Amino acid sequence: MNKTKGFIESEISKAITQWEKDFLGRGSVSVKTDILRDMIIVTLRGILTPAEYSVCETKDGIFSIKKMRSELVESGIEDLKKIILNITEKEVKSFHTDISTRTGERIMVFKLYSDLEKDL
Repeated sequence: MNKTKGFIESEISKAITQWEKDFLGRGSVSVKTDILRDMIIVTLRGILTPAEYSVCETKDGIFSIKKMRSELVESGIEDLKKIILNITEKEVKSFHTDISTRTGERIMVFKLYSDLEKDL
């Protein structure tokens, strides 16, 4: 692999933004990807809509938004794993995600079978 770490991080950010637009109907405001050892950490800002923020004013609202948003992303996990495989040539071992209903930020962590950072 003769792509730089920065290039791969940028390609992942672009691909995930496009996936969001195609799959979820809208993209986040900004996406930043970091490769750290055997993990690809993606930070997405500006995820929630104004209506979702108002729903998040109650504890039940927070749980329902987190659950719905999580199910949406999980339903597209195979596409996300393919994106990572196509760009990095590495298989995804596991996927973890959470959203902050306070900041409207989502974190996605793709755990790989091998140390991508070392290979770059």
